[in-house]
Amino acid sequence: MTACYTATAKALHWLMAILFFGLLALGFYMHDLPLSPEKLQLYSWHKWVGVTAFLLIWLRLVWRVTHRPPALPASMSPMWQLAAHAGHLVLYVLMIAIPLSGWLMSSAKGFQTVWFGVLPIPDLLGKDKELGDLLQTIHMVLNLTFVAVIAGHIGAALKHHFIDKDDILTRMLPAKSRGN
Repeated sequence: MTACYTATAKALHWLMAILFFGLLALGFYMHDLPLSPEKLQLYSWHKWVGVTAFLLIWLRLVWRVTHRPPALPASMSPMWQLAAHAGHLVLYVLMIAIPLSGWLMSSAKGFQTVWFGVLPIPDLLGKDKELGDLLQTIHMVLNLTFVAVIAGHIGAALKHHFIDKDDILTRMLPAKSRGN
């Protein structure tokens, strides 16, 4: 029987994928909009989902540390196994760094985040236009890097499924799991 991820790991994986694809799409869409009430509302929504994703990535990391993922196929060379682990590490780092850079940018630009319009999130920095602009550039570069790494992640999963014909992709699909 193929070793699968737990149902919780799969749920967190796919929820994070949906959140980050939505955040990326909304972020790229709203970036060049002229200043308007609509743009400000989109920024609020983007920040709400970003805070949610930032909290969920910590839950996902705790789950990953306490529930060992299935081993990579023995047919994968040590070099490709190292590349797979490095790719996952980069994804996790970016899933933390991107919302954090957005939070820092928002703080430096003087726009406090109020999660779902109810819970004010403390600013991490004082208002500083130059720093805010630098953090905006960093946030954009991290997001473009994230898009490239996600493309590699998806490409690798499809290669494993269609070319290598192993279970790398299927063990993360919702159909079957090994419990919680």
